[in-house]
Amino acid sequence: MSGTYNQGGEGAAIEDLDMLAGHLASGCKPVEDFRIGTEHEKFGFALEGHTPLPYSGDGPTVRKLLDGMTRFNWEPVIEDGDVVALKRDGASITLEPGGQFELSGAPLENVHDTCYEVNHHLREVREVADEIGAGFLGLGFSPKWSLEDTPMMPKARYGLMKDYMPKVGSMGHQMMFRSCTVQTNLDFSSEADMVKKLRVSLALQPVATALFSNSPFGDGKLNGFQSYRSHVWTDTDNHRTGMLPFAFEEGFGFQQYADWALDVPMYFVKRGGQYLDATGKSFRDFLDGRLDILPGEKPVLTDWEDHLSTMFPEVRLKTFLEMRGADSGPWNTLCSLPAFWVGLFYDDTALDAAWDLVKDWTADEREGLRLAAAHHGLRTGFRDRTMRDLAKEVLSISRAGLNARARLNGHGENEAHFLDDLDEMVATGRTRSDDLIARFNGEWNGCIEPVFTECAY
Repeated sequence: MSGTYNQGGEGAAIEDLDMLAGHLASGCKPVEDFRIGTEHEKFGFALEGHTPLPYSGDGPTVRKLLDGMTRFNWEPVIEDGDVVALKRDGASITLEPGGQFELSGAPLENVHDTCYEVNHHLREVREVADEIGAGFLGLGFSPKWSLEDTPMMPKARYGLMKDYMPKVGSMGHQMMFRSCTVQTNLDFSSEADMVKKLRVSLALQPVATALFSNSPFGDGKLNGFQSYRSHVWTDTDNHRTGMLPFAFEEGFGFQQYADWALDVPMYFVKRGGQYLDATGKSFRDFLDGRLDILPGEKPVLTDWEDHLSTMFPEVRLKTFLEMRGADSGPWNTLCSLPAFWVGLFYDDTALDAAWDLVKDWTADEREGLRLAAAHHGLRTGFRDRTMRDLAKEVLSISRAGLNARARLNGHGENEAHFLDDLDEMVATGRTRSDDLIARFNGEWNGCIEPVFTECAY
């Protein structure tokens, strides 16, 4: 059997802001039910010629990859006759606009489990890719291909986004087609817990950007950044991106986030399996029954869920929190990122310590860190210290949180060992981007082609 996307428009109408906020609040759960979700994207390429993978055609393609993955009991998801995603046991594989292959992992109990899931997925992907002559890159930004070189996947929403992006920013197409990220999704127990975690994670997202920076290339040369992927987000669409300074205002909660999201311009509404163009239109008008493309009709829950998925702040609130500040990278960093945030969030003492660290930072300081981290990584200055100093302190808090959780694997190790590579990075002051820049200027002799071996999964 093949799955299909929801058709849209089904279910009871949403009547007011309280119902929108209530959906966010429905994510509150007991601490014992907290789970960890990891999402990561990667670039597919042809082994011969190092070109990006088209969706279909001769040679290695995205469609052949998707079809090949079904041998592992992945169920195809169809849109307009095309396979555009796969689902299995609470996880999914989806396509980003430029063919970036994304695993959205299942909600799992500990970092050991989520790391096993990532590694198992990459082994499956590698088996199919080897058969069709493809490979995958673990980088945060496309190192070689131009926008013109990059194919677009056959998903209707991406066509709407592509047309809309140039109206609201200069780098939206770069984000869509040439960037890759790794994310961690985490739970909250109450509104107060959500607020504290959202504030801490917004403030510390630049630390993650620096630690996981892995996108120093573009168009076959150095781009001058540690994380060009992070820089791209600074002028993609400022209505829906950024550091959410209102989240630090007194009284912030689910309703205030919902109120903000109401005024973020829409992308689409789905009805009868079709994407209706709602770019630039108001969800607030929709809530009032005044959306001109569906006159008199009010939204249903799936419309709100779709709209929330088009918010792209550094931390996104749904019925869980999404950490969005890191570049995609090699195997080990895909396990380090969830460990980093779980250590900070899933132990009360660690969360309190992290909040004490950031609670007096100003909005200007938080924004300044965000912008500087993309350029300078661990060398970013902050007050009387550097990002490297800050990262060392944050990693210490995270490690203490993971030690306190004491979730052991079969070898008796707790989750803290997943931070070892990050500790080494802070000790040396060298990020993944620093190492790649040194190789490009040294043994690679200014040639980008070795990246397709050195950074391949």
